[in-house]
Amino acid sequence: MKYSSTNHGIPAGNPIANVFVVLVGALAIGASIVLGFVAFVVLASIVLVLAAVVGLRVWWFNRKLRAGRGVEQRMKRPVGGVIEGEFQVVDKDDERGGRT
Repeated sequence: MKYSSTNHGIPAGNPIANVFVVLVGALAIGASIVLGFVAFVVLASIVLVLAAVVGLRVWWFNRKLRAGRGVEQRMKRPVGGVIEGEFQVVDKDDERGGRT
């Protein structure tokens, strides 16, 4: 047998029970919204902290990289324009191969 009802909404048996069901349903929806918001805030806080840690680490690494590059360039550049080294004087005739 197929049972059908024309009343698909709140049962009209007891008005106090109907008010209680509506209040409990509204409280459940409100609690879900509040807990969802709290979960969102916690997750957003974790993401922000991780982003700050990663950003700080990248900044620190770039700072060290730039500092290392500065030391390397200072080592290549002569201090005060003095270049140390050895030299040998060569006659012009020896370069052309004229005199043996």
